[in-house]
Amino acid sequence: MNTEYDITETLDVKGASCPMPVVKTKSAIDGLAEGEILEVVATDSGSMSDIDGWATGTDGVELVEQIEDGDVYKHYVEKTS
Repeated sequence: MNTEYDITETLDVKGASCPMPVVKTKSAIDGLAEGEILEVVATDSGSMSDIDGWATGTDGVELVEQIEDGDVYKHYVEKTS
């Protein structure tokens, strides 16, 4: 499934491994306004579970979708409050 989103910002964390994709995602999402969407592009397969777990346990964010495209993992995170 590949859904188009109105992406506010793209965060490129390719080459970074745990915990940096989550650390950088949190920092980037803090700078967004409510309703804006952050696209995170990673190459660490662990980012799929790491970002999902972080979003699930974090108030004010929602993981909208994750897409695995070969060796690239895309995460779409919405700031909800």
